[in-house]
Amino acid sequence: MTVPFARYVVQHQNEIEFPFKRYQIQPVWRADRPQKGRFREFYQCDADVVGSKSLWQEVELVQLYDAVFTDLGLKGVRIKINNRKILSGIAEVIGAKDKLIDFTVALDKLDKIGEEGVKKEMMEKGISENAIEKVQPLFNFTGSISEKTHQLSSLLASSDEGMKGVKELQFICDKVAKLGLKESILDLDVTLARGLNYYTGAIFEVAPPKSVAMGSIGGGGRYDDLTGIFGLKDMSGIGISFGLDRIYLVVEELNLFPETVVASSKALFVNYGEKEAFYALEAITKLRASNIKVELYPDSVKVGKQFMYADKRQIPFAVIVGETEMNEGKYALKNLVSGEQVLVDFDELRRRLS
Repeated sequence: MTVPFARYVVQHQNEIEFPFKRYQIQPVWRADRPQKGRFREFYQCDADVVGSKSLWQEVELVQLYDAVFTDLGLKGVRIKINNRKILSGIAEVIGAKDKLIDFTVALDKLDKIGEEGVKKEMMEKGISENAIEKVQPLFNFTGSISEKTHQLSSLLASSDEGMKGVKELQFICDKVAKLGLKESILDLDVTLARGLNYYTGAIFEVAPPKSVAMGSIGGGGRYDDLTGIFGLKDMSGIGISFGLDRIYLVVEELNLFPETVVASSKALFVNYGEKEAFYALEAITKLRASNIKVELYPDSVKVGKQFMYADKRQIPFAVIVGETEMNEGKYALKNLVSGEQVLVDFDELRRRLS
């Protein structure tokens, strides 16, 4: 959805205030061989900020990922971060600048085909043995983020672009560490290389908890000139996405869905017939105007069936309106948990249900 968003920004550049923030949820499509977690049609949620080069945006988007996955009950989600400038810098210092894409595509497969597989692919793409030897430290890249950035500083000392990427990463990771994350883990993954056709700075990819066998559930990055293809130059932006279908599968596998997902009504008005139902709907209309969720059972059937319906819907109260209650202008309010029943006027009914 990022490219259509860039087009929208260009079309409405004189109408919107920058920095411009937006989120968007919609189905997207891609040509892919369907399998678990890979769909030809799936739902995605994007969050983007356009019109600012500030790295505070990256910090806030990491926090956004953490907030969402914490609310979903997902613990141990790994937010992987890298920087396009670092990848360019590595290619530069090993003498493979002209083969940046081949180099990064192979490196990105390290967790899938292993060190030897990556080296073999690099050689097949024309990257020399000498260049591969220089990149050897990346195959055993471990430690804290601070230790990793220190290793990168040594490796990229001769590359201005690479060192700029290191400094950007240090800023983002340092600020996130000081602010703290709730349940997620921020991790520097120097093999991460997605969207190199338009990402220019930070790159993100989100991995689910290790107990779940699933691909990434989110990703994104900084793009400094995506709007340029539509004629608006130097409009920096950054965005992240959530893969909603995959997130659903992860939540389902971890049994994190509640037994029922209902916005339950506070009370069910029992239906005894046409006159009683009309009397009930007069009260329901006024209660709803006070933002109190109540409903009328639509059919005049046995009371036991209506109570059973309320029980299955986890509705805590029933309002019973018969001829006696109507004549007195009252309502019988029954607590379906305790069984207590009281006769109240409308004001008291509203107070007890609010």
